[in-house]
Amino acid sequence: MADILKFERYLGPARPSGMGMRTCGAGGETLRIGQMLVQRGLLAAEQLEEALAEQSRTGDPLGQILLARGWVRALDFYRVLAEHFGLPFVNLLDDPPDGALFDEARVEEYARCQYLPWRRREGTLWIALAEPSETLFQVLREQYGENARFVVTSRFDILWTIQRLASEQLTRQATLALWEQAPEYSARIILSWGQWIAFYLALSAWAFAVWRWTTDTLLATNAVLTVYLTTAFLLRVVLVWRAWRVERRRRSEPRSGSALSDAELPVYSILVPLYKDAAVVPVLASALRRLDYPRAKLDIKLVLEEDDRETISACKQAGLEANVELVRVPPGHPRTKPKALNYALSFARGEFLTIYDAEDVPEPSQLRRAVEVFRGMPSEVACLQARLNYFNWNENWLTRLFALEYCLWFDWYLPGLESLGIPIPLGGTSNHFRTEVLRSLGGWDPFNVTEDADLGLRFTQQGWRVATLDSTTYEEANSRVGNWIRQRSRWIKGYMQTYLVHMRHPIRLARKLGAKGFLGFQFFIGGAFVAPLSFLPLATLFALWQISHAPWVEALFPPWLWTFAAANFVLASIVLCLFHMMAAWKRGRRGLAWWALLLPVYYLLMSLAAYKALWQLVRRPHYWEKTEHGLTRQDAIRLLSV
Repeated sequence: MADILKFERYLGPARPSGMGMRTCGAGGETLRIGQMLVQRGLLAAEQLEEALAEQSRTGDPLGQILLARGWVRALDFYRVLAEHFGLPFVNLLDDPPDGALFDEARVEEYARCQYLPWRRREGTLWIALAEPSETLFQVLREQYGENARFVVTSRFDILWTIQRLASEQLTRQATLALWEQAPEYSARIILSWGQWIAFYLALSAWAFAVWRWTTDTLLATNAVLTVYLTTAFLLRVVLVWRAWRVERRRRSEPRSGSALSDAELPVYSILVPLYKDAAVVPVLASALRRLDYPRAKLDIKLVLEEDDRETISACKQAGLEANVELVRVPPGHPRTKPKALNYALSFARGEFLTIYDAEDVPEPSQLRRAVEVFRGMPSEVACLQARLNYFNWNENWLTRLFALEYCLWFDWYLPGLESLGIPIPLGGTSNHFRTEVLRSLGGWDPFNVTEDADLGLRFTQQGWRVATLDSTTYEEANSRVGNWIRQRSRWIKGYMQTYLVHMRHPIRLARKLGAKGFLGFQFFIGGAFVAPLSFLPLATLFALWQISHAPWVEALFPPWLWTFAAANFVLASIVLCLFHMMAAWKRGRRGLAWWALLLPVYYLLMSLAAYKALWQLVRRPHYWEKTEHGLTRQDAIRLLSV
């Protein structure tokens, strides 16, 4: 505990003054390092002047500014830094540390404080570090002894060395941390024994009832399903109404003028998981450079699969600045996005953290806006979900319907859930977290293929709040039906996993979520897969009755139920169509609104994806079906810059 407190003191909000990468802020010392770089022809005098002006504005270390701007090569900067301190410089790739000195229990400490025990010579421990400062020297001597000596190395060398020496530990932690910490929240096992028994007994009872009282049982099943779908529809009506009220109130209130200065902004970590995404790396690079946030305060990790050589090569060739680091995840089961994110989480240094997908183009001000909202909200708000939409929404009929769905989901449904206190299923990208809270929860569930929805539920169950962020990230909408079905089936399978995992203890869940939260979970999370699973059989029954008037079909729809079901179907179709139109209109996409008339076609595709998801839930529950990106013919950056 004493060691932890020492490093927390070093890493706390008030950064110590000194010369390291983290703290090279003392005016005269900073200027001398800059002059050394200029004298050696490694930096232009104009660049030094601009970097010093930025340092004065942001309070960031000079080294981080220069590297984040790409004005100095990392190797050159660290050599000069070592010379300034009168310390040896060591390239850890050529002269690696003694593996016997590596303490696996300190991996996060090594990553966050940027140091590693390097060699022991004649009884003296030599420590390699990338952020030298008098304060860090003192902390390390308190921990390792007064005779500890130091060498300077690159932070990239430290990152790669940690990955090499702690690969097995990091992989195990990324895979099993949640399972070992809170197995009741892990989808490693989909159904508990109690759920298997309950499912078997319920299915057996229903099958016996169908055999013994066929018509009455099927009629009762139909009636229950109709009531469920009606309730799920009414919940969505309430969500839109609540979101509309919140929007009206927000517009009537004056916008707070509490914009934070650059110096007040904290370090922000960005994790970008990539797999077979070489085609969209140029878009990603442009999107990251467009962010309106001090570059030296951006801790960007491109999270790559170790055997995905094409994407790794594309990232190396993209010319990304030195605030972007490559984290390579060793292959292994399960090969999922949440496992990759867990692996990279150990290296995140920011107070806040967000996830962007490979093809994402967030609004440039999104990170600033997130920090402002976090600062203005109670500390129990652990996550903000930004709004998602598509830059290629008008590419074809499928992208238009996909965009309509997102307009309604993120602009109306999620704010409505927030206003009612119902758990928010997060989107797969642009979730902004308090990093330490995310770590305390065990990160993401690597066995859940819709890890975002699950995490939103876990936050709420453990007493944290999720809120929405009025800022948009633009993605690439699937423009091909096959690719869309693969993506949607994975999402629906994940919602099934999430529902089954969190319903292991329904009474305890109801107590934690409260009545509104529990009912919202049943009809919003549950409705996300019950509705598409119901669409195809109900539509088929309706078509059969219209064509053949078969008595057995008519028996399932007596006049009272037929009137209720038909009225519900017609009303829901009209209202949902209007809701999608309203959402498109609110987004300023008036030409998109009329495509809502084709929503029945979209629902049919969703139903097909739902049955594929159900099949995979049984046969391949943890299989991550990859969505192919880079299929669009449209230029995201150009479109969003117009």
